[in-house]
Formats: sequence, C-alpha cells, structure tokens
Amino acid sequence: MLTLVVGLLYLGSGRTVQSQDATGSRFVCNAIPPGAEPGCGYDPTGNRVQISSPVEEELRNTIIQLRETILQQKETIVSQQGTIRELNSKLARCEAAADETSQGKSRGQGSRRKEHGKNTMGDLPRDPNETIDQLGKTMQSLKGRLENLEQSLRLPSTNVSAGGALTPLPPELRELLRQRLGALETQLLRKVAELEEEKSQLYNETAAHRQRTESALNSLLERIIELEKNNNAFKSPEDFKVSLPLRTNYLYGRIKKSLPEMYAFTVCMWLKSSASPGIGTPFSYGVPGQANEIVLIEWGNNPIELLVNDKVAQLPLSVSDGRWHHICITWTTRDGFWEAYQDGERLGTGDNLAPWHPIKPGGVIILGQEQDIVGGRFDATQAFVGELSQFNMWDRVLRPVDIMGLANCSAYMPGNVVPWIDANVEVFGGANKAPLEICEDRAFDS
Repeated sequence: MLTLVVGLLYLGSGRTVQSQDATGSRFVCNAIPPGAEPGCGYDPTGNRVQISSPVEEELRNTIIQLRETILQQKETIVSQQGTIRELNSKLARCEAAADETSQGKSRGQGSRRKEHGKNTMGDLPRDPNETIDQLGKTMQSLKGRLENLEQSLRLPSTNVSAGGALTPLPPELRELLRQRLGALETQLLRKVAELEEEKSQLYNETAAHRQRTESALNSLLERIIELEKNNNAFKSPEDFKVSLPLRTNYLYGRIKKSLPEMYAFTVCMWLKSSASPGIGTPFSYGVPGQANEIVLIEWGNNPIELLVNDKVAQLPLSVSDGRWHHICITWTTRDGFWEAYQDGERLGTGDNLAPWHPIKPGGVIILGQEQDIVGGRFDATQAFVGELSQFNMWDRVLRPVDIMGLANCSAYMPGNVVPWIDANVEVFGGANKAPLEICEDRAFDS
C-alpha cells in the first residue's frame, strides 16, 4: 500500500527529494510551480529543506548592492589617499623652496631647482616678497581644495534605501582630513614667518652694507679732493720743473723709483743753466759698493762727462747758455758703445765705456748732486745750478727718430723705467717744483 501511494505522488509531481534520518530513508515531496527553479537549504537538524524563490531573489539582490557599495567605498578611499599624497608632495615642495631661498642668502645665486615629476604649483620666485605672496596663495588654494573635497565627497551608506540617501564621511576620515589641513596650515604659516624674518634680516644687512659702502666712497672722495688740492698747480703730472737756484750741498731732488738690472739705457732730460764754471751734476745714480754707477757731470772747466761704473767718457755737449736744451745719452753694455744727443742731433759717439758691465739694480737717483755714498755726502762744488724737467729713462737704446720727436715736442714718450711724473719726484733743502709747459717755455725762450 505504501508503495502505491509513493508511486502516485511521484507521477503527479515529477520531482522527488530524498532525505535521510537516523532510522532510515524517506522521500518528502512538495509541489513546485511550473517554470520555477527549486532551491535547497538545510534546517537546524541537518536535513535539507526547500527555500522559496522570492526570498532567494531578494537576498541575491541585496548581496549584489552591498558588494557594489563596498567597491565604491574602496575607490573613494583610494582617491582620497591619492589626494592626500598630492597635498603632501606639494607641502614638501613648499618646504624645499623655502629652504632653498634661505640657503640662497648665504651663497648668492643658487642653481635652479630641478623639477621632480609634475609641478602643479610652478616654480617659486627667488625674491622673498614674491615667495611669501606665492606661499600665501598656495596655502589658500590648498585649503580651498581640501574644503571642497570634504564637502563634495560623500560615501554611499551601506544601508541602501529606496530613495538613495547618502551619509557623510566616516568620523575617522573627517578627523584625518581636519588634522592634515591643520598641519598644512601650521607648516605653511611657519614657513611664511621664517621668510618674513629672513626678509627683515636681509633688509638690515643690505642697509648696513649700503652704509659701509657710502662711508668708503665718502672717504675716497675726500682723499681725491685732497690730492686734487695738492696737485692743482700742474695741468698734468709731467708739466713741472725742479729748480735748484744755489750751489749748495743740501738742495737736491730725489727720484722715488729705483732701477732694475740693465744692459742698456737711454736717459733724456730738458735742462737750463748759466752757471760757471761748469753746470755741475744734473743727475747721479749710486748703488751699494759703487756711488758712481751712472753720473752726468760738468765740473769746473772740464767738458760734460758720462760715468758708467766709474769709467769716464767726455761728451761734446754745450748747454751753459741759459736756455732750455734737450739732451739724451744712450749706452749699451756691448762694447760699451755710447751716443750723445743735443736738441735732437747726435753730436758724438764712442765705445769701450765699461763694456760688458750690467747696470746694477736697487740704487738711488739724485737730481742736482753727485753722490760720494749712496744717497748722500754731497759736494757743493759739484752741485747743479739751474732748472731741469722731463727726466725720463728707458732700459733700451732709443732710435734717433724717437729722440728727435722728443726734442721738437712732436712726440710724448715717458720712460718705461723712470717716467717724469710729479708723484715720483721729491725735493729737499729749498729746491722746489713749479709748473712748466716745456715746449711753450722753450719757444718763448728762443
């Protein structure tokens, strides 16, 4: 009988569900609407039970919505983390720019900062004022972006409602954003304060430097004015003469510059004298161990003589007529060859005057006196009486055309060893320096 009933039920439904219990096997059959998909579950006792289709569909939809919500939350969190990293990167660049500006004060112009990745803020200006303004604008921009981010970003609620209502950001994330915003504002304000302080220090240092510079310039200007007052008697440094009016042993001039070692020389000068007998010693050069290293002298009734290393050559010159004359003497150590020029004309030559003897360096040049020891022990009978000017000396033999140009005032060529300038000549014992334009005075004299 039981078998018949089971067979009828099977034929009516076409479906069977087998279940086992502790005592044996049995079949439980339920009617399922045509076209419906059966679902199976387990009851608390471990037996499988049938679940209705509408409930299962609702649960499936709920799970799908929750999964989409979780994915959206994950994407939003990742986006916010990217935004925070971007803000941190911009803050780091602000700090680097501020540090670079601080370092630039001590080392001057620094090298340009290299760009790392995309710089959305642009290069900060080098000037402290522009840097402060730019940092202020950057801070306001970052603050606005964070506020917009906080207001616009809203996460969907895990509780999906029919109206699609949204809930604010979680408290932890909102607090994190507030903390980051506060930290950014604090750091930017600190950098702005540091830049303001550096700006003040730079201004103070600039003012102090300006004051020192002005003080130095004022001192230099005062010195220039003083020098101009001292030299206002001469139109140019070479337009002067040395006057030695008396034959004494204490009137003389001295050239401040000494001579190097030389193997040839040319000495030229303008002189004017009417003294007799003899004009005396227009100049002398003495070195340790040899007071007569170079001497030009007319003593007594003797002709003018040139001494080199105390060796003597007589020169065919005559200049004691009370007029200005231009004389030049050349000498070379090779064979001791010499030349004598007066007013541009070569009047005499000779050789064997201290041949192969180099002129010794480090001596003293005296105008108007002959030296018995270096720089002193003068003899009044050998003193020069008259006026002299344009005493120049070269370490080579000048060409005749150069000497003629000097004599007729068509060329100006100061000595490369001893030039005739006011600052290079000292006078002692009553000798004096006076203005002189030699070419004009010579023309008037003739």
